[in-house]
This record gives sequence, C-alpha cells and structure tokens, in this order.
Amino acid sequence: MRQNRLAEAKIELETAIALDRNHRSAFLQLGATLNSLGQPEAAIPYIEKAIRLSPYDASIPVSYMVLGRSHLLLGHVDEAVNFLRKARAANPRLYLVHLGLAAALGLKGDLDEAKAALAEAIKINPELNSLARLRAHWPHLNNPQRQALAENTEDAGLRRAGMPEK
Repeated sequence: MRQNRLAEAKIELETAIALDRNHRSAFLQLGATLNSLGQPEAAIPYIEKAIRLSPYDASIPVSYMVLGRSHLLLGHVDEAVNFLRKARAANPRLYLVHLGLAAALGLKGDLDEAKAALAEAIKINPELNSLARLRAHWPHLNNPQRQALAENTEDAGLRRAGMPEK
C-alpha cells in the first residue's frame, strides 16, 4: 500500500485467496486494499473472514483496526468505535488504532476522548501530526474514491479531535 499500487495488489491478493481459501493474511490485506480503493463495504466480508480464520492471531489488533476503519468510512460510527476499542485493548502501541479511534470519537461527538486518542497517536508517532503529513506518509489515503468517503467521516472526525490540516 505504501507504493500505492492498489489495483495490482487487489489482483494478486484475489489470486492468493483463490489458491488458498484459508490464507488469513491475504483476506486481511485484501480488505485493507479495498478500503484504500474506497470500497469499505466490499472490504468488510474479507476482514471478517480473516478474523474468523484465526481469531487469536498476533495481527488481530490490525484486523480490528482495519474493520473499524471500514465502518468509519461508511459512517457506521458506533461499530467503528467498538472495533477500534477492541484493537486498542489488544495492542495499545499502534498509533493508527488511536488515530482511527480519535476520528470515530470525533465524528460521534465524544470530543474529550477523541482529543485524548489523538494525543496518544501523536505521542506514539509525532511526525504524523497533521492531515497533510498523514497523506504524504500514506499515499493510498489520497485515492479519490477513498478520499471522497474520508472527507465526511475520517477526516472530519480527526479535525473535530483537533488534528490540523498542515
């Protein structure tokens, strides 16, 4: 995803799943790729399948985070908060979990908790302290279809939590 070759990745991941219907990480990565392509509704079944295949996997916090961010992009704020809290409980050291939770809580209107989650994200990764820096660091966030969804959900929530544009 850092190379922003999402369409190619989608094809490769679909091939991996066709070859092995129990390839947990391919299901998770395909879900994340679909999110980046602005298709969170299509992503959710793949992420849920990854969780079902291995609910105690070491990457379960990432699975919950990706699932939470899928729901956030769709505007399902309560579901997003639920999954992002599960992700945080499973691994509180992942800044993207705190960032997603800050966005979801900001969108929900729980501003004190949103600000605390944002502060924790920035404490863990101080370089990514603005929307511009996030977009520069994670080029897949700039996909036009994803950005159209994020503008009224994820980005709006982060702004409410106090994240500046630049």
